[in-house]
Amino acid sequence: MLNQEVVKLLNEQINKEFYSAYLYMDMANYYADQSLSGFENWFFVQMQEERDHAMLFRQYLLNNSETVLLAAISAPDKKYENFREPLVLALEHEEFVTASINTIYEAAYKNKDFRTMQFLDWFIKEQGEEEKNADDNIKKYDLFAGDPKGLYMLDNELKARIYTAPSLVL
Repeated sequence: MLNQEVVKLLNEQINKEFYSAYLYMDMANYYADQSLSGFENWFFVQMQEERDHAMLFRQYLLNNSETVLLAAISAPDKKYENFREPLVLALEHEEFVTASINTIYEAAYKNKDFRTMQFLDWFIKEQGEEEKNADDNIKKYDLFAGDPKGLYMLDNELKARIYTAPSLVL
């Protein structure tokens, strides 16, 4: 049996991961409307990853004979003013998710829930990658997007991103 404080936080994380997927789908839709298919692709792949993260948390709870409690997922309500804004908001959101996972890890540590700590190790590493990728997107945008050809090339680079399912073994 997992500690019930940890179970509550894990269930909340499922909702946060699904919200992340909604948020990134919204960003993909914004870029699609702007005919930036590479940026659209990057965020669509990001959406798939976040959906899978939610499913990993779900499976972890089920594997530990815990009940999964789904909550309503709020619709993203941000209207983007420019091409850069979703990139900045994505980094801020990844930092929020990192803080949330760190909170779960802290609760697991406090309750000597070493199994959950081990499970979360993969997510901690993943969040480091997520924050770096989001920060890199901002830096590349700032460096290249002031020039239409640079924006075109960056869009083409982002178009090359492909979805890869997570390799976490539960």
